[in-house]
Amino acid sequence: MFSVVPMMRLQAVVLAQDERAVLKGLGRVGAVHLTRAQSGPETAPLPPADHTGELARYDRIRARVQEFRQSLEIPPLSKEQQLSFSSHSAREEETGGHPYVDDGYPALRLAGGALLQKGTTLSRGQAQTPETATITLDQAEESLRSLEQQSKELLEHRQRLIHRQKELAGICEQVSCYRGLDIPLDGLDQYSFLHFITGSLPAQNFESLAKEVGDNVALLPLVQQKGQLSIFSITTPQGRPALERALQQAGFQREVLPVVENTTVDRLSEDGEKEQEQLAVELEQLKGRITRIAAEFALPMAEIEGFADMETQLLDASQKFPRTEATVLIAGWIPASDVSTMEKHIGEITGGRYVLQTTPPDVSTEEQIPVLLRHPRLLRPFGMLVETYGLPNYREFEPTLFVALSYIVMFGMMFGDAGHGVVLAVCGLIALLACRSRKARDMGVLLLFGGFSSIIFGVVYGSYFGIEVFKKYALWHDPLEGDPMQLMYGAIGIGIAMISLGLILNVINRFRRGDVIGGILDKFGLIGLLFYWGTLILLINKSAIQSRGLMIISIILFLIVPIVGWSLKEPLEHLLSHKAGEHDGTNGGLAEALIESCVGAFEAILSYLANTISFVRLAAYAMSHAALLFAAFMLAEEVRHFPFGGSYWSLLIIILGNIIAIILEGVIASVQALRLEYYEFFGKFFSGSGQPFKPFRLAPDDKDSAL
Repeated sequence: MFSVVPMMRLQAVVLAQDERAVLKGLGRVGAVHLTRAQSGPETAPLPPADHTGELARYDRIRARVQEFRQSLEIPPLSKEQQLSFSSHSAREEETGGHPYVDDGYPALRLAGGALLQKGTTLSRGQAQTPETATITLDQAEESLRSLEQQSKELLEHRQRLIHRQKELAGICEQVSCYRGLDIPLDGLDQYSFLHFITGSLPAQNFESLAKEVGDNVALLPLVQQKGQLSIFSITTPQGRPALERALQQAGFQREVLPVVENTTVDRLSEDGEKEQEQLAVELEQLKGRITRIAAEFALPMAEIEGFADMETQLLDASQKFPRTEATVLIAGWIPASDVSTMEKHIGEITGGRYVLQTTPPDVSTEEQIPVLLRHPRLLRPFGMLVETYGLPNYREFEPTLFVALSYIVMFGMMFGDAGHGVVLAVCGLIALLACRSRKARDMGVLLLFGGFSSIIFGVVYGSYFGIEVFKKYALWHDPLEGDPMQLMYGAIGIGIAMISLGLILNVINRFRRGDVIGGILDKFGLIGLLFYWGTLILLINKSAIQSRGLMIISIILFLIVPIVGWSLKEPLEHLLSHKAGEHDGTNGGLAEALIESCVGAFEAILSYLANTISFVRLAAYAMSHAALLFAAFMLAEEVRHFPFGGSYWSLLIIILGNIIAIILEGVIASVQALRLEYYEFFGKFFSGSGQPFKPFRLAPDDKDSAL
């Protein structure tokens, strides 16, 4: 419960001809975190295979499938469809080859034109029987090319129709302002005795323009849109220069009408609208044809994409393993509980042609060991809070249980109201029973536990929706009543317990990693624990210590010794690393190490004080929660005396005040409790730098392991 899932280092030597089958078996099971191994005398002499060229081709296939899917407007496969699709891949082991066998996936054969024929040879020279024919990379590209070719004409025709539709819409919009004038579109400049100008100008400038041009110019105001007034102006060729100067001064923007022989603006608009209607009908018919083709091609495209995805994963994994001429060394990490099952699985795949070695991680292992957390159902939501901060290193203490207990207590202390707790518990229960999502159910567990904690503290405070009459039944008293220092002392007591636990866990983590000096002399090590508890003893029992004449000894033991130890940590580590020949000179000399230790000692003293005082916020937010309810009831009392509906308004304010308190204070309490976990508790012992266990998996699966 307090450690991560134990891991074993797995090294399997298999024949090169079995590598693909073994990797697919590992991918279906999803229990091995594959790692890259270097070639050498202790592993295998030849470097891993280079599949860069093939991987690039598979990337291009996936990109083409995505583009093709967007063109046909085919939605991605749902989770259920992916799982159903993956179930076909499970037949791969039964057929002895690739999942895309001739008798299992007729859609590819139909779409690609007899791509999968009996007796087809496997890519990369794998042995097979006629019953286990598979699709190759070349065949996948040919199949995709066939699908693209079959839909090419339809897609191009749709593009032409859409382009024409946009073109007509632009023309109709351009001439819409001039409809009703029956303006010919043969070209307005062909008339030698008249000059026509069309365009728009700011509407407020029209009157001044009309006055300036006088009676020798005909100005026809048309449609006004967004402050711009479209106009049609007519003048003589002699009056053209003066008109254009006046238009320019008025902010005129010329619009050139399209030139179409033997037609007018009105006829062009009518013809354009009719053609648009015809295009819309044709596009709708074409959409139906494309939809049918998309439905027909959906499965072949998914198969091609699935084939490319799986091959990419297999080739990428294959590039991690060194090899000999005939064998491959597959390396990775596996949960210790899955070793025997995995060994049996590999034996079945290879027919017993393998050598498997599993070893527990050694303390001297330089490689970072992946971390897998498996929590009971009730602790899983709190594990989620831990993982949000980070994962523990493999040899670090796993703190989920302590986080669960402390988080629940701190939340309840700040959100102490039995009525509000019932509301949270009911919401959590509904989420647990009604929601299917794992995250929603985990959130329901958090709400349920938070509600129970709030109920307990609400009974202690005597708070039931803030109703005054129930306060006399409190086991203690309301946070706003009595001496507030008692509540603050309780909050600081929780802080002292959590900080002390963090120090103890840090010492355990240091010793488990073999860091004896850090476990003793670190600012959060044994001497840090001595300083912290010694300081608390001095503060609490100062008079008793003085009366017994132990003050000087206590100061030396609890203050001087820890500070000296902190100051010596860095120089001591520097000297030991220099003596062992591990010091590379990049971290400075002994003097610099001593200065760093002294600064660290000063920082430690301040951090202990600040971290402890930080827990006072538990009391502060408990009083804030009570104060918000108190304010709601005060306001309700004021409006109770209104002449019209005072009682109803009073009840409404009480209800709204409780709702605001539940939402606002609930969010604040949850965030503040999480802050204390992360900064005041985790900061003492938890690095959060663990590498997550990511098993090699070909099929979509939410489980950590299928074994």
